[in-house]
Amino acid sequence: MFSIHVIIVTYNAMKWAERCFTSLKRSSVPVQCIVVDNGSSDGTQEYIKNHFPEVHFIQSEQNLGFGKANNLGIETAYRKGADFFYLMNQDAWLYENSMEKLLEVYQTYPDKGEIGIISPIHVDGTEKKLDIFLDKYIASNYEKTRLISDLYFQTLKPYYEINFVNAAHWLLPKETIETVGGFNPYFFHYGEDNEYVNRVRFHKKKIILVPGSKVVHDGKQSLDKVDYNKYRDLSIETKILDPNYPNPLQHEKKALIQSIIKNSLTGNFDKAKKHYKTYKNINKNAPELLKIKEKIAKERNCFLNI
Repeated sequence: MFSIHVIIVTYNAMKWAERCFTSLKRSSVPVQCIVVDNGSSDGTQEYIKNHFPEVHFIQSEQNLGFGKANNLGIETAYRKGADFFYLMNQDAWLYENSMEKLLEVYQTYPDKGEIGIISPIHVDGTEKKLDIFLDKYIASNYEKTRLISDLYFQTLKPYYEINFVNAAHWLLPKETIETVGGFNPYFFHYGEDNEYVNRVRFHKKKIILVPGSKVVHDGKQSLDKVDYNKYRDLSIETKILDPNYPNPLQHEKKALIQSIIKNSLTGNFDKAKKHYKTYKNINKNAPELLKIKEKIAKERNCFLNI
């Protein structure tokens, strides 16, 4: 019997708490749950403690962000002897056989060492459509997987390799944690799962999507869900930190300079100013980024105390 620890980071989660945590109790495969609360102010803490006392509850003294809080949960699960680490959003829930179907694929997979992340199929909060982001990820993999074709002809395979799926529902084998590590603390909220997947690929591991396992992610169904007035756009930093490429810092700086010149010459001064600001930030943070990239490339279980 595998020891499976579900790790959920909460921040004002009352809207979803009942469905989220009840679904774990109804799982056909027993799971343990660790919650790291980032300072909820809507009664989330009391609700979980009173209604789900079996949950291992950790109250953070400050808002750690998504990645750091998950790392704290991962470290706790590792010390408890977890074989699998299931990262799940607070606005999400399982079906009774969701975990069972994921484990079936893991157990029959020919080379378990190459599995980095196992993901179920994410459906939206209506439970009648795929999460719009999963639609996007499947579509962008059309040449590799032909999943859309298989869906149409009803010839689905047990699993498909996919380039990316967001961390609303991730099943991570212990070996992934011990090799790849945790989330990069440079990312407070948004972008940390992209950066993590880059490291998964660097360690020659795969992201596996399992059509037979279905879960719910009641997230915003809009491809522009990230409000960059509220959160920093770290997409360029993600590319710079990617250990799969040798000199991305020079490449990104060159691309920014070219864009600044082009937009200045065409009179698009607002965009030129925006890119100049980004260029200055990249220059300022370059020593830290290069140090982090070196750590990523050389160390196992990065960013975790295990």
